[in-house]
Amino acid sequence: MGKKTQRSLLLLLCLSWLVQSSAAMVFWTAVVEINYFISPNKTVDKDCECGVFGRNSPLAQAAGVVILPNGDPKGCGQETVYNATALSWIALVKRGNCTFSEKINGAKRRGASAVVVYNVDGSGNSTTYMAHSEAPEIVSIMIGNIQGVEIASLVKNGTEVRMIIDAGSPHGPWMDTYWLYFMSIAFFIVTAASVAYFLFISANRLYNMRMHRRAERRLKSEAKKAIGRLQVRTLKRDDAETTSDSYMCAVCIESYKAGEVVTVLTCDHIFHKACIEPWLLEKRTCPMCKCDILKALGVEAEEKESMSRASPQEVTFITVAGGEAMYEVPLTDPLNSDPERQQHHYDNRAFEGEAARGQ
Repeated sequence: MGKKTQRSLLLLLCLSWLVQSSAAMVFWTAVVEINYFISPNKTVDKDCECGVFGRNSPLAQAAGVVILPNGDPKGCGQETVYNATALSWIALVKRGNCTFSEKINGAKRRGASAVVVYNVDGSGNSTTYMAHSEAPEIVSIMIGNIQGVEIASLVKNGTEVRMIIDAGSPHGPWMDTYWLYFMSIAFFIVTAASVAYFLFISANRLYNMRMHRRAERRLKSEAKKAIGRLQVRTLKRDDAETTSDSYMCAVCIESYKAGEVVTVLTCDHIFHKACIEPWLLEKRTCPMCKCDILKALGVEAEEKESMSRASPQEVTFITVAGGEAMYEVPLTDPLNSDPERQQHHYDNRAFEGEAARGQ
């Protein structure tokens, strides 16, 4: 994996974390609507987006009659009583003296469908983003102190106040809903850029592979033409290669026989025609001295030369099945750094004599 790919993945992960962190900081306002009768023929309706849903509250609608706790307006006691007669009612409690979870759970145990917490005295209509992790399954919001005191006063005076709570708008780090849109768009842009980058890398690799295969096919075609230019002989009974067992084909390790067709390479080494041609198509060098046949015949082989420079030096061992190595051919002399003065040594005397005649 390249450095650019790693940087793209790191940027993508950082952006994903930033989106998740921003989402965690988003809070929702609550629309609070109240209505009550001030006379048999006159109803007061008020609504405002002035509440804030608790961090652990479901964003759901709730409705019911507002009920205050008996005694302590903060509803902190374990035995807090709510004189509720309606089937659906909303508890209105004041902030302070205990945790938000204790207030909410106390009202929930008494059957409240939602809990409204109003802020402390002197805070005006400001609200905070309250957390109540131990009471997550009931609609819970906070409203300002002025509005909470007004509603509590009406209820204390015997007025039946009905309240409807509904979800308002999301607000992010800068109190702007466009922040979420911006982060979402940025996330998709980075994702699309990463996918496009990976597609580009894949396409580039496929193109390079295709060009490499095309070059290999062209080089093999040139090799076939070059092989066709090599000298071909048919061995006779009185030839030195057929009269002595010391001469054998280095590819198949078989002695030469009269009537066999052999190919003479540019380095004067001979091999069975059927053995050396497949070898040259793949290796394009003499199995004994590693002479580059294509280069000797004037055929350009840049791809092969670049691959040869990158590959490590080798030592070829030719073995007989079930036996040990008969001879070894070192490609270069490790004790001599001058490539012009490097010499090849053979453990098999027949090949040493053949190499001497070739020189």
